[in-house]
Amino acid sequence: MNLLKITTFQAYLFWENSDKNLQNLGLRLSSIREKTDLIVLPEMFNTGFSMNTEKLAEEMGGKSMQWMLQQAKKFDSVVTGSLIIKEGKKNYNRLIWMRQDGTYEKYDKRHLFGLGNEDKHYTAGNKKLFVDLNGWKICPVICYDLRFPVWLRNQHEEYDILLVVANWPERRSLHWRTLIPARAIENQAYVIAVNRVGHDGNEVYHSGDSMCIDPNGNVIYYKPNDEDLYTFSINKEEVEKARRTFTFLKDADDFKLNIK
Repeated sequence: MNLLKITTFQAYLFWENSDKNLQNLGLRLSSIREKTDLIVLPEMFNTGFSMNTEKLAEEMGGKSMQWMLQQAKKFDSVVTGSLIIKEGKKNYNRLIWMRQDGTYEKYDKRHLFGLGNEDKHYTAGNKKLFVDLNGWKICPVICYDLRFPVWLRNQHEEYDILLVVANWPERRSLHWRTLIPARAIENQAYVIAVNRVGHDGNEVYHSGDSMCIDPNGNVIYYKPNDEDLYTFSINKEEVEKARRTFTFLKDADDFKLNIK
């Protein structure tokens, strides 16, 4: 039996206040008492979903990444979430996969939210990320990516977990609560989706609704409205059993995306 223990933090985020967010996140995480393999934070966990890149963008290795490393070492766990990163004249909504030893992987959000002008302030990524954690294959993505099943298609069983970090507003929560189980069922993988709660600086309310759905669409964890730090375990045998029982992944169309 291959178990993975995950801690998700559905956090309230202080608008464009990195220092206050890092302080609050660190304080709340300090209540973790059991060993966990992975700590998952929301999209733009240190600022909220802001277009104010001139003020908020950090260089790689800046204070927020250093904070992530401190937490990873403290809990002997991988820590992940996205933040605003500046490279040259470009800004990225970048997910960092920070390991305990200071090595990390990165994923730049592929689908930028045009309705919120994200595409006018950020540069889209063009590469998927697959990481291994204790024998589990994980594909981390960011918020709006959830709407694009072709990008997320689990070709050749590339991943066991689809991990989504988000700032998804309550006004479209029905879409969120529908798309996550759909992605789990169609890809025969766990989907772990971590959102924020509360109003942002634009008075947009976020209801959280963070969840974990198993490969058959069953709810392992679901939390609306309140800030919530939660630790749970998932079993890889459930992935293997689902794929062994209903073998539709091998019948899926094979294709390549033309990515620029």
